[in-house]
Amino acid sequence: MLISDKMYELGSKRSVIRDLFEYGKMRVQEVGAENVYDFSLGNPTVPAPNCVNETIIELIKELDSISLHGYTSAQGDLQTRQAIANYLNDTYMTNFKADNFYITVGAAASLSIVLRALMVSPEDEVIAIAPFFPEYSVFVTSAGAKFKMVPPDTKEFQICFEELEKIINVNTKAIIINSPNNPSGAVYSEDTIVKLSNLLKKKSKEIGHDIFIISDEPYREIVYDGVCVPYITKYYDNTIVCYSYSKSLSLPGERIGFVLVPDEVVESKRLYAAVAGAGRALGYVCAPSMFQKVIVKCIGQTGDINIYKKNRDILYDGLTQLGYECFKPSGAFYMFVKALEESDEAFCNKAKEEDLLLVPATGFGCPGYVRISYCVDEEMIKRSFAAFKRLKEKYSS
Repeated sequence: MLISDKMYELGSKRSVIRDLFEYGKMRVQEVGAENVYDFSLGNPTVPAPNCVNETIIELIKELDSISLHGYTSAQGDLQTRQAIANYLNDTYMTNFKADNFYITVGAAASLSIVLRALMVSPEDEVIAIAPFFPEYSVFVTSAGAKFKMVPPDTKEFQICFEELEKIINVNTKAIIINSPNNPSGAVYSEDTIVKLSNLLKKKSKEIGHDIFIISDEPYREIVYDGVCVPYITKYYDNTIVCYSYSKSLSLPGERIGFVLVPDEVVESKRLYAAVAGAGRALGYVCAPSMFQKVIVKCIGQTGDINIYKKNRDILYDGLTQLGYECFKPSGAFYMFVKALEESDEAFCNKAKEEDLLLVPATGFGCPGYVRISYCVDEEMIKRSFAAFKRLKEKYSS
């Protein structure tokens, strides 16, 4: 056999989300953009803050080509890492240093690197809380570990602690959490984080080794109504943070983020070196140089979050008035809606007949729901309600 079956399978089949996105582009050519309601992809539509383009222009004018486009240190430019440390320390009253950060090619790279750095045995297990980003299972199994899932709490979309406690065993290496959450839009409360921290401390003692939290945080700044997102490292020492500027600065295509390994993490220096080694092994020589420099100037800024909030409110009010059961999100830019039949996949296929492109949540570990991405044009949301009404009437009749 010449080619990896595993890699062939991953490369030859798109994710459900990407497949819907490509289908939507085809339908736009057939029926016109105004008649297609594409809620599939989490691609930010809020423009990047002005400082991004202003900084890029400034950098091009002020720096020579080598300084602008050349390699940085493998772990990231020192000025960039120090700027991130300073910002987080000022914002969350932490005590990070530049050497706690490893700059990456976005959050997916951060997760892949951290998982590769942590896994030492094919018996190692990594737990995710449903609903979760489907690629977690790909990242975990590609790192050589086993993927485990905690069933969803479909009332508040927090954590089912009884189920989590059942799953943790001597092979448990880490738990991935994602708050604000893709796909539900839920934000884990401080009470949830405290309970999680206490449970993991207790279970670590029982099984005889530390359990890591891998906190996936690309949506941290996208929250509404004054909701606070707890900074996990302040509650649990063995926390590794994976972050991306894709959503906060609306830079998904530029691929820039970081891994944070706090000093409080067990064997932190060794783990940081393993993170650097995993980045090397995966071929990530350094993250994009220019956007490392952009981060220094734009850190702490965001696109206009109020646009997402307005979209959320329009969508939630419109769908609930039509009789849909919706979970109102506190963050990110996704809404979870109950399918009108047992099979969310069959429901999404019926929605496609109305050119409504919704993502079935079975792939997120939460069957019976669909994800609607509302980082879209406000007018498209409003136009879509006629299609949602027709879809509802199909089931009513």
